[in-house]
Amino acid sequence: MVTPKETLNRFIHYPESDGQPMADNDLQYRWIVTIKENLETVFPNDYIAADLLWYPVEGDPTIKAAPDVMVVLGRPKGIRRSYKQWEEENVAPKVVFEILSHSNTHAEMLRKQSFYRKHGVEEYYEYDPETNELGIWRRGGDFLNPVDEVSGFRSPLLDVTFELNGSDLVIRKPDGTPFETYSLYERAEFERQRAEAAQLELEAERKNTERLKEKLRELGIDPSTLG
Repeated sequence: MVTPKETLNRFIHYPESDGQPMADNDLQYRWIVTIKENLETVFPNDYIAADLLWYPVEGDPTIKAAPDVMVVLGRPKGIRRSYKQWEEENVAPKVVFEILSHSNTHAEMLRKQSFYRKHGVEEYYEYDPETNELGIWRRGGDFLNPVDEVSGFRSPLLDVTFELNGSDLVIRKPDGTPFETYSLYERAEFERQRAEAAQLELEAERKNTERLKEKLRELGIDPSTLG
């Protein structure tokens, strides 16, 4: 039997975009992609998303956020157009990252932090790549409390370590290796394309060899006798 609530929800529209760009500049974009893609390797079975709308409350599409990166432990990977928490066994993202740009205001970031506190985030990271400033907050009861010493901090949930190294941030995986940068992912894509090109070249060579053998047969020559 369909309940009145289920009937009502059929007519509620949950937008899949907030109309905002993923990033304001290349530096911000590089950090979003670097964190998201490296966490995918650390958590091969859990859902990691970047710039995806998260709706924590069924029936109210005005309550939403689009974290730069969010980690939903205990939910399977897969393609989602938005994260509707009530469709995910009511599991909230446990870890959220925000990468700052010049357009972010202090008031805006306070509102975001308040949203994450209210809706169950347990670890919140805020990084400004231009100033190399990192803020970390951890849940304590109903609050997100700031971590005093952020350099060398090891996340209890992610098991990754954050190090402020000169003018840059180094994030280390559980095995101690640093997160690969976005440029390395570009290089991996280049290597993939190069491997595909080499495969196509081998296929073309094979076809040329077959054509040559066919010509020899037409001339009455057995190719296998030519060594």
